[in-house]
Order: sequence, then structure tokens, then C-alpha cells
Amino acid sequence: MERYLEFQGISKYFPGVKALDNISFKAYAGEVLAFLGENGAGKSTLLKILNGDYQPTSGKYLLNGEEKHFSSPHEAIEDGISVIYQERQILLELSVAENIYLGRMPSKRFGIIDIRKANADAQKIIDDFGLPIRPDTKVKDLSIAYQQMVEIMKAYSRDNLKVICFDEPTASLSDAEIAALFKVIRKLREEGKIILYVSHRMNEIREITDKVAIFKDGRYVDTVVTGEVSEAEMIRMMVGRDLGDIYKELDRNKEIGEVLLEVKDVSSDYVKKNSFVLHKGEVLGFSGLVGAGRTELMRAVIGADKQKSGEVILENRKIENKSPHDAQKNGIVLVPEDRKLQGILANLSVADNINISMLDENSNQFGVMNTAKEKEIAAKGIREFNIRTPSPDKKIVELSGGNQQKCIVARWLSTSPKVLIMDEPTKGIDVGAKAEFYQMICNFAKQGMGVILISSEMPEVMGLSDRIIVMKGLSIVGELSREEATESKILSLGMLGEVKEA
Repeated sequence: MERYLEFQGISKYFPGVKALDNISFKAYAGEVLAFLGENGAGKSTLLKILNGDYQPTSGKYLLNGEEKHFSSPHEAIEDGISVIYQERQILLELSVAENIYLGRMPSKRFGIIDIRKANADAQKIIDDFGLPIRPDTKVKDLSIAYQQMVEIMKAYSRDNLKVICFDEPTASLSDAEIAALFKVIRKLREEGKIILYVSHRMNEIREITDKVAIFKDGRYVDTVVTGEVSEAEMIRMMVGRDLGDIYKELDRNKEIGEVLLEVKDVSSDYVKKNSFVLHKGEVLGFSGLVGAGRTELMRAVIGADKQKSGEVILENRKIENKSPHDAQKNGIVLVPEDRKLQGILANLSVADNINISMLDENSNQFGVMNTAKEKEIAAKGIREFNIRTPSPDKKIVELSGGNQQKCIVARWLSTSPKVLIMDEPTKGIDVGAKAEFYQMICNFAKQGMGVILISSEMPEVMGLSDRIIVMKGLSIVGELSREEATESKILSLGMLGEVKEA
């Protein structure tokens, strides 16, 4: 009998929002089916219905012809359905093995946990993934990329696994780690699992998927065979229009001003001495391989990590940033890479997340908040950044990733910064929303702000930056203008430390 997962007429309503509208399609065993659509198109909502996080307003889903009802993710896991979300769901204080076998640790007589067997079994899975980590290492001591891999190994370890869903699994992974993940996905496909794969990266979809289910505005559009439809056609189906070359269509700042920020020999425990300048109205790109030190350098600049040497000069005045709060007061803010851990305050509303950086300005000398002013700032942020939310009071965690990111940008822009640092600002954001972010970045530069853009996406850093600084081994190794920058030159600097033309 052919094994399959079927959605029949699934709809989901939230107050003021129709997240899913009559979704019906099938996913088959032994295939990798991609979910493609703009942020807010309903992809993650459908996965949350599948694993019991949400209940559908109407409709049903069937596994191998049998209707299923899960009231919690635990029930779904018990029935063989696992979802790996973009945001990690692991316990940082436990070891790798303890996370993999959480709730089902092997035991000896009298119920005593057999940690030796757990470590041995975990090591076999680690070997399958080809990772240089130990089963007894605490997850908090691993990189973000390896933490993500631990969560994937946790699902992979379950004997009853029938359906596995990946929601932007590679957002924090290096090329080598992505290759290891794809090796495991191919193994799961060969074993006849049903695999759902949410991603906005077209090259990944081309490489690992068999078919693509396309969503638009909470509706299912169609399922296409991956190799039979062009990327341009898939994008047109998901956004309802032809995007063309989004970089050529940008309204850029054409008047770059004088030096705004000068960083001289700044170092920390995590990055070597580095120097660079940023001009008013400039978008300065930072490129480099994972671990090159781009984020670490910016953390030293804003005082998130203690500076061991060097100085930061803003508008010809030396400043001291002993903390990010100092940096904010001095006019430098950072939109961090990790939305969940360093960006959003998940239990607070959209309005509270936007206003959190303005507590001093929005309160009087007795600490009483000016609620009218807070409402005004939140409304302005929602309006100016086109944040899709039914209400300022909606919890930010219930918004799509792109809209969460807009809230964080609105938060920092409310402080009227002179320098805006954006670390992987479009990670996990779809093609349509990226175009909106790109123009937003250009607008910041046109307002005279200095923008530092850290991005691992080569087309993004080349398409947006006026200059590109390349890092390797925790040091700046080169600089290219937009006109002279090519993919081969950037890669050559990032990998070899020098430009070697082919």
C-alpha cells in the first residue's frame, strides 16, 4: 500500500487573521516535499497543526488513510511525526545524549539510568551525521549550528518515525553541516519516510527536494516537480508577481557622506585586532565564512563582548561602549542574528517588543510609563515597517519570522540611531519579504544613517553593499567596492585571504 500524508480542507483562523484557507494536498513516502511561500503564507502554521501545537478550525489530516487528531506535540511524536522548527527546542543544560534520548533514556535494573549506553547510542548517531562533537558535551557549549543538529538527531533517533518535517533547518548551518544534513535526509528518503522541508533557499530546494508545494496568503496553490519548473516561475506562483532583479529595482542612496564611524584596532577574547571606517549614508557589507569573526567584531564594537584593545570613534568623538546599552545611548544599535535568543521577547506583545528599548524615554522620574506615547511609537513602527499583525497587543511569537524581524528593526529605529548593524537580517525570510527589507535598508542609508550589513548570502551582500569587507580567521583580510566585487573575489578572500583570479 502506498504510504502518504493527506491534508483535507484545513483552515485555521486567529482573531483577525485567516492563517490557512481550505488547504488540501498529499505528501508521499520516499519523497522530499518542499513548502515554498512568503512569510505568513501558512507553512509553519500547517506544521503546527500537524504536530498538535494548533488545532484546525476546520478540515482534517490523514496518515496512510487513517484520520489523526493530536492534542499536543508529544502525541504526534508518539505516533511517529516529528517537526524540527527553525527556532531550537532543546535543553541547553543537558548533554547531547540526554537531549537526544530525553524522556526515553535507557535504564538498568531498578530503573537506574544507563548513561553509558545512552552515550554509546548517541555516538552512533553522531557518526551517522559525521559531526565532531561528543555525546557527553553540554548542549550550551555547542555552536548554534551544532545545537540545531542535536535537535535533528533527536528526531532521527526515534524508531517509530514516519513523518519528519524541517522548518528552515539550515539557517544556522555551514556548507559542511548542510551536506551532512542532506546525507541524513537522503537516508530517510531511502527508508521510505515522508519528509516535509520548509525553506526559502532555492539552491537547497533544487538539491534535496523531489516536489514543491507552493503557498500564497494562506492558500495552497499547486505542487510541482522540482526539476520541471524554473525558479522564476515558482517565485511568480508564490508572490503573485514577477520580481525580476530585485537589486536593480532598489532606490539606493547616491550621496555617501563623510566618515561617520571609525573602528581602530578593536579586539576581544573572540576576535583579533581590526580596523575599518563607515560613512554616512553607506551600506557597508561584511562577508566571510562561518566563524570568520564578523559577529564577534560587532559585539566588541557595541560592548556586548569586552574590548581588549582599540577605540571606537563616532562623528570624530571617541566613545566607550561597555555594554549594548552604552552603544545605544551613543547611537549604535545591533539587530542580532538569533531572533529567538537575542531578539524577540516571546511572551510580550508586538507593542511591548517595539517599546522595550525606550523605557527610560517613555517614563517619568518615578518610573510611571506614558502609555499614550508607547501606543504612538508602536503604531508608528507597525505602520512604517508594514508589520502584519491584527493588533499591537498580539504576542510577537505568533507572528511570522519576517514580521518578528520587522518588530526588532522598528524597536531599534525608534531610538534614532546613527549606526545600524544588521546581522543576517533576512535569515529565514522569504523572497518577497526580502525585497521589502532590501529597500528598507536603502532607505536607512538615504536618511544619512550608516548601515553595517553582515550576510552569508553572496547575492545579498553584493547587491546591497556600497563596499564589502571580507573577514577570515577573526581578521579583516580585504575590502572591495561594489563595482569591483565579484563572487570569486569575495570567496577567494574569505577562503585564501587574498584575491586569486581564475
